[in-house]
Amino acid sequence: MSPAADSAASKRQAELLKQEGNAFFKKDRISAAIDAYTGAIALCPKVAVYWTNRALCYKRRNEWVRAEEDCRTAIQLDSHSVKAHYMLGLALLNKDELAEGIKELEKSLELGRGAHPASYMVEEIWQELSKAKYIEWENLSSERVRQLHKLKEACKEALRNYNSLDNPPAYVPEEQLNELEEVFRNARKSDIPTEVQPAFDTAYFRALTGLI
Repeated sequence: MSPAADSAASKRQAELLKQEGNAFFKKDRISAAIDAYTGAIALCPKVAVYWTNRALCYKRRNEWVRAEEDCRTAIQLDSHSVKAHYMLGLALLNKDELAEGIKELEKSLELGRGAHPASYMVEEIWQELSKAKYIEWENLSSERVRQLHKLKEACKEALRNYNSLDNPPAYVPEEQLNELEEVFRNARKSDIPTEVQPAFDTAYFRALTGLI
């Protein structure tokens, strides 16, 4: 058999294995699906979809390290793979690498909106991205609260030092303390959203993603 014929036979066999893997996955036979996709990869390692399909199996089993490895390989083979960027983003979020995870989810959303803007996957990506962004906002908000508290204590200390020139040490007039508390209370309020948009509001989602 010639090399070309052998290559064609390998491609056909790899596709058959992929189809078997898909069938196993639909039946929730994840181990069998992984074996089938692994066989396809062994025959044709440069086909990105085989890697993303196996990564999806690892995602189903919460084996995020393996899912990340397969997604990175898939992206090397096809940098426009929506699924690879999406699952890589989820894997990174699972490792608490929030910034990098959000970056990958944003990339997958960008690619998905360009290729299939009305697909279910674009909405799924947006929902995961929304949750990640909210966690990021919460983390930043908590840090700002800590910084405001430190600043408030520093301001109190400055008031004590100022007032100690004419008053007993550590004495701060109540009026000044109340004014200071009001300033920082307003600062905290400004960091709280007045309205939380429902995560699954279809009209809102479509407006943000440019869907019709």
